[in-house]
Amino acid sequence: MARQPTTSYLDITGEHFRMNSEEVRKARTTHWYARTEWGIAVLTYEDSSFLLKHPQLTQGSAKWPAQHGVVGGRFDTWWQKTLLVLEGDEHNRIRRLVNPAFSARQIEPMHDRFRSLADELIDDWIDHGQTEFASRFAAPYATRILCMMLGIAEHDWKKIHELAATIGLGLGVTIKQNIASIDDAVVELTRYAQSLVQSRRESPRSDILSTLVATRDADAGKLSDEELVNLVILLIFAGIDTTRNQLALSIDSFSRQPDQWEKLAADPDRYATKAVEEALRVNPIGRWISREAAETFQHRERTIEKGSTVHLFTLISATDPAEFGNPDRIDLDAERSPHFAFGGGIHHCLGHFVARADIGVALSAMATRMTDLRIGEGAEWLPDSGNTGAVTLPITFAQRH
Repeated sequence: MARQPTTSYLDITGEHFRMNSEEVRKARTTHWYARTEWGIAVLTYEDSSFLLKHPQLTQGSAKWPAQHGVVGGRFDTWWQKTLLVLEGDEHNRIRRLVNPAFSARQIEPMHDRFRSLADELIDDWIDHGQTEFASRFAAPYATRILCMMLGIAEHDWKKIHELAATIGLGLGVTIKQNIASIDDAVVELTRYAQSLVQSRRESPRSDILSTLVATRDADAGKLSDEELVNLVILLIFAGIDTTRNQLALSIDSFSRQPDQWEKLAADPDRYATKAVEEALRVNPIGRWISREAAETFQHRERTIEKGSTVHLFTLISATDPAEFGNPDRIDLDAERSPHFAFGGGIHHCLGHFVARADIGVALSAMATRMTDLRIGEGAEWLPDSGNTGAVTLPITFAQRH
C-alpha cells in the first residue's frame, strides 16, 4: 500500500474550534485534506467539488449520533429514517415524490407575503436603532414562513420554533448532553405532525402540506404514513433552524462589509440573489458535509477505506484562494463558482429554492430600511461544528430615510 502523506490534525470536537481560523487555513495551504477524530476533512474547492459527486461516497450523517454516544432513543430512531440520511432507491423514491412541492414555481407567488412579514417584524424595532436580531427577526421570520408554507396557524410559531431549535441541537457536538430534551422535542413534534397530516386529510388546503398528503394518498404504496410524518418533522426542523441561523450569519457578514450592504440597498432587485449566494459562500450554517465510503477507492494519493468518514468543509473550500479571487470577502459584482452550502449530488438540499427566496427577501427588506449596521456587544454563537448560528445577536443601526 502506498505510504500516506503527513497531514495536519484538526480537533473539530474542541469547544474553541472555528472553521475560519488560521489553523484551518494553514492546513488548507499544506494539503488538500486534514485528519480529524472522525475521518478526513477535505479543505480545497477542487477536491470538495469532485468528491461531492463521487459514486462511492454515500451520505455519512447516519453515524453522527453514534459517534457521540447516542444510540437508540427517539431522535436517533427518527434520524435514521430521515431523507437526509436515506440512500439508494428509498431516498430517490421519496425525493421524487416531494420535489414538485418545493419547486421555484411553487415558491415564487409567496415572495410578496415574505416581504410583508419582513416589514411587519422590522416595524416593531426600526425606530429604536437597535434590536436582538436572533429573537426579534430571525426566529419569527423563519418560523412564520414555514407556517405559511405548511398552512400552520402562525400564532403557534413560538412553540414550533422552540421544538425545532431543540432538535437542531442534535446536529451539534453537544448532542449527548442535550439528548433528553432533544428526544422529548422529537416526541412532541411527531404528535404535532401527525395531527397536521390528519387535519389536511380531512380538510385539504392550498398549501405544501396538503400537496404532500395528496401525493401520499394518491398511491398508498409510494409513501407510508410514517414516511410522511417523518418528512413533515424534517421540513419543520430544517426549514426553521437553517433559515434562522443563516440570516444571523448573513447579517454578521454584511456588518463587516458596509460597502456591499449599501450596494444591496441601492439596487435590491439586481443584487438580492447574489447577496444570498455570497453570504452562503463565506459564512454558511452548515460548516461541513459528511459522506461515508461505500467501497474502498483512491483519490489522489489517499486510499479512502470502505466505511471511513469524509467531511467536506464547506466554508473553507468555498473561500479557497485557488478558486476565488479575494475569497473571504463578499463581492456582489463578482462571478463566482458554485458554493456547497446546500450540499451536492443526489443529497442537494430539497428546500434550497425556499431558503434562497426567503433569505433574499429578508436581506433586501433590511438593507433598504437600515444603514450603519453593526453587531452589538454580547453576541453568542453556537459551536462551530456541523451546524452553527447565533444564540443571541444584538445589532445596532441607523434608520434609512
